[in-house]
This record gives sequence, C-alpha cells and structure tokens, in this order.
Amino acid sequence: MLYREAGQFKTTYEADQQIFPIAQDRIGIALLIGVFALVVPLIADEYWLKAIITPVLIFSLAAIGLNILTGYAGQLSLGSAAFMAVGAFGAYNVILRIDGMPFILALILGGVCAAIVGILFGLPSLRIKGFYLAVATLAAQFFIVWVLVKVEWFSNYSSSGVITAQAIEIFGYTFESPESKYLLTLAIVVVMALLAKNMVRSTTGRMWMAVRDMDVAAEVIGIRLMRTKLLAFAVSSFYCGVAGALYAYAYIGTVEPEGFNLDLSFKILFMIIIGGVGSIMGSFLGAAFIVLLPIFLDNFVPVVLGDLVSASFVSNLQLIVFGGLIIFFLIVEPHGLARLWQIGKEKLRLWPFPH
Repeated sequence: MLYREAGQFKTTYEADQQIFPIAQDRIGIALLIGVFALVVPLIADEYWLKAIITPVLIFSLAAIGLNILTGYAGQLSLGSAAFMAVGAFGAYNVILRIDGMPFILALILGGVCAAIVGILFGLPSLRIKGFYLAVATLAAQFFIVWVLVKVEWFSNYSSSGVITAQAIEIFGYTFESPESKYLLTLAIVVVMALLAKNMVRSTTGRMWMAVRDMDVAAEVIGIRLMRTKLLAFAVSSFYCGVAGALYAYAYIGTVEPEGFNLDLSFKILFMIIIGGVGSIMGSFLGAAFIVLLPIFLDNFVPVVLGDLVSASFVSNLQLIVFGGLIIFFLIVEPHGLARLWQIGKEKLRLWPFPH
C-alpha cells in the first residue's frame, strides 16, 4: 500500500518527464545514496570498501558505458577493457607530463582519449554490424593492449610495462584512505549515472534506440547513421575510459596493460547480460552480481562440501555458474535482473488487488 501513485498529479510537462516521476522512487533513491554515502563508510571495514564496494561501483560505470553502446545503440563490442586501459594510461600520462594537472580534469582527459580511440574503432560500424562488428572490436581489444605493451612511452619507459598511479589530490586534499577513495568513486559514479540516464531519455538516446531497432528505417526518417553510431562509440568509450582511470587510481593502484585483457571485456559483457541490456539500473545490478558471486561461492561451497572439493573445483564452478546463468537469462528473461526488479515494482503498485 505504500507504493502508490494516487494523489500525485503532474501539472507540467517537466514534472511528468522527471527521471523518477513517482515520489516514492525519488525518496528511495535519495535514501539509498544517503546510506552508501553516510552509513557504509562507518560500518564497512577496509576489505569491504577496498575489495568489494569500490570495484562494484567502477565496474558499474564500465557496464553503463557498454550498455549505452550495446543496449541502447545496438552496436556489439568486445573491447570494453581496452578502452578502460586507454583511460587509465591516458590519465596517468596527463598527470605525469603536465605539472599541476587537477585529478578530475585528468579523469576527463583520460575519458576523452578513450572516446577518440573508440571513434576510430567505431568506424567499421558504418559498414558492418552484428557478429562482424564484434570481431572488429575484438581486434581493437588485442591491438590496444599490444600498443600499450610495445610503446614504452605510455608506461614511462617501465621495463615491465607496469605503472603506479599517482596520489589522488583534489583542492589540496589527498585521497589516501579506502573511505576517501570510496566516497570519491561513489560521487563520480552517481553523477555520471544520472547523466547517462538523462542522455538515453533525450533526443540522442531516442536516435540510438531507433538505430538499434532498425537502422534503415532510422535513416529514412532523417537520422544520420554515421554521427549517431560514432557518438554512441564515443560516449561509451568515454565512460569506460573514466572507469579505467578509477580502476587504476581508486582500486588497484598499480596496473599493467595485460590486466585489461579479454577476460575483463567478457566480464563487463556478462554484467549487462545478467543485469539487463538497455538499462542503467541493470548495469549496477549486473556489476554487483558478477563481483559478489565469486566471493559467495568461495565462502559457501567449502562450508557445505568441506574437504570434498579443492580450490580449483571452486574456481571452475564459478565459470560453470556464470555460463549457466547467462544461458538462463538469455532464454527465460533476456532483459535480466532489471526486468525482474521492474516486474516486482509493478506488482507492488497493484498489491493487494488482483494482477
């Protein structure tokens, strides 16, 4: 009975087009952000902040980027991790080679570098699509990592190709503790998620979805395919680039090109498949699920089966569960966890009346 729209009248077009038009949704999101910003840093220990919650937020941002490209624009991509690598190494070199470079501006410039690379590798989308486009982005994945390894300038001539992220400093304050890095990551992810939500509801987002549904019909009604597709690649790569920079600075600290391998690209792809293709909320749900599931299996399986299983069995079990869940969601609920959440909300709005 609490989740009702009764009595909530919209008197203007702007009020009807809000991101969260129902008051309960606005209150719920505000409370959720408040809990993550105020309560979580107080009750969570260093392990949870540094190894679980922060990577969930970072991967959520990368999943939003891939969702913009694949879920909303309909362009398949297997190079998300490579664009994250461009953002990480771009931010590192900007801070390294420009004295007094603000960290936030370095993040943006790292994302811009990833966007430029994304546009270059998005050019094949003007001629090919589907499986062939996925192969083209797969080539980008291998090529970008190879360039970062072979061109030593990107790693500041490190013999191993490993870079160590500089200290995060904003307005004279250095973010050193896990709590401060978590709060910084949370603020950036919340702002960029709201921007993405507004973007997909705008004219640009409607053009992306028109191209996704039928590009020939979209071109007939006046949508310029080249600009629309390349814009999707640019925005998607920008989000992945910022996520990559946060991955290096707020999470790992020391990264190498091989760390942004194909496995990471597939992991981000699994996030949007399980969370929900074409859903900002699904990006968060999928990232949380993919990050937390291995931790759950590592702790749950040994407790249940004891000495009957080895560590290698648990790691293989993770792959089996991932594969099974992807098949399950593709068959039973292609729209993922976000759709299940939406169905639950719809039932709650009608409860206790018959559905």
